[in-house]
Amino acid sequence: MDPLSRPYRSVLYIPGSKERALEKARGLAVDAIIFDLEDAVAPDAKAEARALLKAELAAGGYGKRARIVRVNGLDTEWGAEDVAAMRDAACDAILLPKVNSAADVEALAAMLPGDLPIWAMMETPQGILNAEGIAAHPRLQGFVAGTNDLAKELGCRARADRLPMQMALQTILMAARAHGVVAVDGVYNQFKDTDGLRAECEQGRDLGFDGKTLIHPAQVDIANEAFAPAEGEVTLARRQIAAFEEAVAQGEGVAVVDGRIVENLHVETARRTLARAQAIAELAN
Repeated sequence: MDPLSRPYRSVLYIPGSKERALEKARGLAVDAIIFDLEDAVAPDAKAEARALLKAELAAGGYGKRARIVRVNGLDTEWGAEDVAAMRDAACDAILLPKVNSAADVEALAAMLPGDLPIWAMMETPQGILNAEGIAAHPRLQGFVAGTNDLAKELGCRARADRLPMQMALQTILMAARAHGVVAVDGVYNQFKDTDGLRAECEQGRDLGFDGKTLIHPAQVDIANEAFAPAEGEVTLARRQIAAFEEAVAQGEGVAVVDGRIVENLHVETARRTLARAQAIAELAN
């Protein structure tokens, strides 16, 4: 499956140091896994986690799930060793934390094989302000919004509507869409609050994010539902395409569905909806 067309509805963080969690992840209905060597691993467990994760990835069993490894920053004492260990690991991408500019992506690219994609954590004010340049890097495949770190840097208050975070979230999306980059929303910290998670997933989907990063398996089903086309959306997409094709066959440039004009741009959106639904179905099989 094309990495840029595959679903990323649910992207679950798994500590690279927890063998039981690594095993359990093989059976979860997630679209992607971020195997974490950074925040989720204590300093004195970094080397052991690195070796364990590489062995678990080599053992396989993760199916069609995208396997993304978050290394420690290159300015830390663990970053270079993480990259050296993971550059030939059985993973689909390397996620770099606290990316401030395209130069950070380039520094990582110089340490990796040319065919291994790079993802960037967007979690600093400098990174947000440089988002367009970061997204333009030829090795950059995905953005992950690091909303916890970003909130700390901004000094903003937590609000259900995430108003203080909107400029950053929309900047991430603008840069991602300008350069064909995947964009995944930040985590929802209250993993037992299903209503709050659902509301934030719906907001992220409304904004245009491809999916949401998750901190607990209990959050997976809600994210999968929120970021998948609803049955009504799929039905409407099919009707729009059929009506437009009929109109074109009759020499018309527009069609009307449910009292609304359907032009070529609407048909493009409808085709993307159907393609997304098909990709989700393929991932489940």
